[in-house]
Amino acid sequence: MITRITFILILFSSLMTINAQQQLRTGLIAFYNLENLFDTIDTPGVLDEEFTPDGPNKWSGNRYREKLDNMAYAISKIGEDEGWKGGPAVLGVSEIENRSVLEDLAAHPLLKESNYQIVHYDSPDLRGVDVALMYRPRFFSVTSSASPSLPLTSEEGEPVYTRDQLVVSGIFDGEPMHFIVGHWPSRSGGELTTRPRRNAAAELSRRLVDSLLAIDSSGKVFVMGDLNDDPVDESLRKYLRAAGNPERLKEGEMFNTMFPLFRKGIGSLNYRDGMNLFDQIIVSPSLVGTDYSSYKFHHARVFNSPFLMQKDGQYKGYPLRSFAGTVWQGGYSDHFPVYVIIVRKV
Repeated sequence: MITRITFILILFSSLMTINAQQQLRTGLIAFYNLENLFDTIDTPGVLDEEFTPDGPNKWSGNRYREKLDNMAYAISKIGEDEGWKGGPAVLGVSEIENRSVLEDLAAHPLLKESNYQIVHYDSPDLRGVDVALMYRPRFFSVTSSASPSLPLTSEEGEPVYTRDQLVVSGIFDGEPMHFIVGHWPSRSGGELTTRPRRNAAAELSRRLVDSLLAIDSSGKVFVMGDLNDDPVDESLRKYLRAAGNPERLKEGEMFNTMFPLFRKGIGSLNYRDGMNLFDQIIVSPSLVGTDYSSYKFHHARVFNSPFLMQKDGQYKGYPLRSFAGTVWQGGYSDHFPVYVIIVRKV
């Protein structure tokens, strides 16, 4: 079994070997499910009562500020042990209530100097949770964005409201890049019963990728999010066409950077007492290879630093979450962040 320290040393050794041959610039792209980053206001028309002072979670201003402290600290530490400072260059997030909570997060003292900017649209999700993109303008500038919806219906023909997907295009250190952020439908109600909804979400993501690649066949596209499926599930393999071997990509396939980690038994959350890797980053073929004249994928990691983990008890090693039921844990999230390092020659 590869320990975390050995794994980091392998990554460092690999990057240093390349760097010895040619000087490289690096970029860090990440995704983090922030586990219910809600404000304390009861918003009309949104099922957010549990995150209000009088709700079952007793969601007070103090708890909200502690949650912001924890999220800001975790984000600021992503990639630090690889020499990255100030948080990811681009960060996709999910389970945020609105733009306001992200503005509070970006203004936190631990992140303020990074000057994070935000791309956010309100989704029709009944609980009011959305996806968004945070980015540091030092590395990335936005040229366009959109929030395509995912129309779903129940077996009875009733509409099922879920999160929109977010598409953001822009320039990353001089190179055009595109980011698709999603929070695919959950497994609540049963994995098999809800599977068609995630397959539909994967189909939408695939159409978005194809539309971008139709404009530029060598486009650099990242699909990231809490996909509520593992890399081996059919939504990823069949509908998104995300494969696990970058050296054997077939026509039209993308590379799931998390697939090799999943094969090693590394996960980003624990679901019903099992380890899963629902948080993933998938890249288009132009980000694969060793021609570092432009940015290429180098390696992927689940950021499972010990401070993000439950320290003892039955759930030792699980993500240290904010709540267990309605009991305040004062933790971070029920998901670990995930990230990829991309590199190119100076």
